Amino acid sequence: MSVELLDGATIRAFVEDEQAFNVSVDDRFRSLDTDHDDLLSYTEMMEELKSLRVLETHFGIDVVESNPDEIALIYRSLFIQFDHDRNGSVDLEEFRAETKKMMLAMANGLGFLPVQMVLEEDSFFKKAVERESSVLSA
Repeated sequence: MSVELLDGATIRAFVEDEQAFNVSVDDRFRSLDTDHDDLLSYTEMMEELKSLRVLETHFGIDVVESNPDEIALIYRSLFIQFDHDRNGSVDLEEFRAETKKMMLAMANGLGFLPVQMVLEEDSFFKKAVERESSVLSA
């Protein structure tokens, strides 16, 4: 983990750099696809969402104190967001499209004032900061 300064423009520039964005998203997709079938199952996606503590971090939900059925419903809803064709799995294009949508929503939410954030080393936000640093130093 590292503490970085980040704003919406940094995230937006990363998403708009199609090569950098797709390489990062494709790498994450492959790491989540544990059975190597080029699809993400509900189970594979949930492992990622749980490890990122999405419910706690982004929704303020205490998963320990919450009803397990309600938690399962929330995770199912998040999975459906990615599964655009509703076939029960997420392919690379769906994963890219939804990740892009979420990243742009975060960029819009952050706006243009920089904020200091603690970032995981392999997170998309960290990759956005690294991309910006390499562009500025070139």
